[in-house]
Amino acid sequence: MLELYQFEMSHYVEKVRLILDYKGLAYRKIEVTPGLGQLEIFRLSGQRQVPVLKDGTQIVADSTAIAHYLERKFPDRPILPTDPKELALCTLLEELADQSVGLQARTVLIDTFNQNQSFRSAALPSSTPDLLRRLIGAVPGEFLSILGSGVGYSPEVVRSTRESLQQTLISLSALLVDRPYLVSDRPTLADFAMAGLSMYLKFPAGPYLELPETLKGKGVPGIADNPACEPFFTWRDRLYSDYRKPPIPTVPTGSTTPTPIVID
Repeated sequence: MLELYQFEMSHYVEKVRLILDYKGLAYRKIEVTPGLGQLEIFRLSGQRQVPVLKDGTQIVADSTAIAHYLERKFPDRPILPTDPKELALCTLLEELADQSVGLQARTVLIDTFNQNQSFRSAALPSSTPDLLRRLIGAVPGEFLSILGSGVGYSPEVVRSTRESLQQTLISLSALLVDRPYLVSDRPTLADFAMAGLSMYLKFPAGPYLELPETLKGKGVPGIADNPACEPFFTWRDRLYSDYRKPPIPTVPTGSTTPTPIVID
């Protein structure tokens, strides 16, 4: 069975989960513990980032590489167009999702955590002790903003990033006015990349992710609740409704008795 080494909250992992679900592939989620668990990832793949896919003796790292591997190994329900122009557009939009939307979404989400104490507390794992949850929630947003400025998240950078994301989503909304998907009449890699990498901008409301209930359907103010961006999120929610499966239990890294999970 395919094994997906992941962080549940990773939007690059979410891109891969969407593709696996669309292709109807059975897989096992293995949750990587930050730090120690990443040593196992390095042993497997020679790098420390998720997602990593294990298919027997085959190890594939990076969401795009995994997508292309799955397309070659499991060609049913293809995600890459055969028409050259459509393939070119698909490639460009996936690159936009990976290199722009995904990275920018991380910036504005961190800023939202800094500014919103309840949002910050809700994002902590359910196993977090109540005392630690209260302490983290009580850290003043101003203090976190100062720290953020020191690592490149200055107010000017955040504002520019937010504006860029808004314009991207508005442009994507315009593309979707008279078509069901971004490239053709069926979903492609571009659709799953955009849908997955917009996760940090507005978390899906349905039963798709192992997230705190208080986070589901919530997102970055000014983007998640922007009427001009609503057509994009409506399209994304429909994609989730049509193809994304409910969450499956995860196995921690290092477990010797993982439970097989089969997705129909």
